[in-house]
Amino acid sequence: MGFSLRSSIDDASPSHYRTHKMFLYFNYIILGAASSCIFLTLSLRLVPSIVGLFFILLHITTIAGAVSGCIAASSGTGRWYAAHMVATVLTAIFQGSVSVLIFTRSEDFLGDLNSYVREEDGVVILRLAGGLCVVIFCLEWVVLTLAFFLKYYSYVEGDISGGNAVKRSAKVQQEENLKDWPWPFQV
Repeated sequence: MGFSLRSSIDDASPSHYRTHKMFLYFNYIILGAASSCIFLTLSLRLVPSIVGLFFILLHITTIAGAVSGCIAASSGTGRWYAAHMVATVLTAIFQGSVSVLIFTRSEDFLGDLNSYVREEDGVVILRLAGGLCVVIFCLEWVVLTLAFFLKYYSYVEGDISGGNAVKRSAKVQQEENLKDWPWPFQV
């Protein structure tokens, strides 16, 4: 059972179309916020630090998750949908925990990063990155919800594995089921 959107989204229902557009917009916002976080962390000159490398790797994974979401919305393959969901859930958890760490222990976290920037300036830059981590955390859960609705709309509209049974009325489906019965039971 895969995630599928029609190649021409214009003939979809209005709610499906709006959800698709919102999904793409939120993924684009996540892309911008994660790349901004990378530039903020690079301004702390964190390259020699292993913690700084993991911090940058978290944002690269966030970008990869948002890109896979955009690809899943446009290509309609289940593989990209699964990759998007896994990457988004993992990065949301890590973004939330990193933001809590940044806001509760900024000085200690900055010391672990081996930054060459003055401590006062480093704390300000780190808290800006922490604020973006909070924004990314919230947006990723919104994107997960929108991805669920996109999959639901695709299922209801019959795009997934011939799921046209959901779209048919109960009367039509009952008449089709009666045709399969033996002759004496057909009415």
